[in-house]
Amino acid sequence: MAIHIVRFGSARTPGEGLRIGTVRRPPRGVPKAEFASRDFYDVWFPNLAPEQDLVHQALTANDDRQWTQFRQKFRKQLAAAGPSRDLDLLAALSHKTDLAVGCYCEQESRCHRSILREELLKRGASMAP
Repeated sequence: MAIHIVRFGSARTPGEGLRIGTVRRPPRGVPKAEFASRDFYDVWFPNLAPEQDLVHQALTANDDRQWTQFRQKFRKQLAAAGPSRDLDLLAALSHKTDLAVGCYCEQESRCHRSILREELLKRGASMAP
């Protein structure tokens, strides 16, 4: 049992479990009925997505300083009561079932899912390699 960190739209791997859409917006041009069959996500859960202004900041971060600023602001967002409880829930679920969280970004190291990974690990989540 573990949490997998994935890129939405990529082929699912065996044992990945339920894909949770931790993104601000659904995929453009894809009918809702096809989100799962097209390997995006099974359920949309924007609670753990960066707020819209932070999405813009992340997408336009051109250097390490700007990325670090995004990381700090997003961590602050995740520290609020609601997102913090959501992370605790996912961490606890990871010991009972397989599931996946992710985003559309090509490079995980410059995506909010890298921060979700770190925050879930801090909470004792079982993480897939």
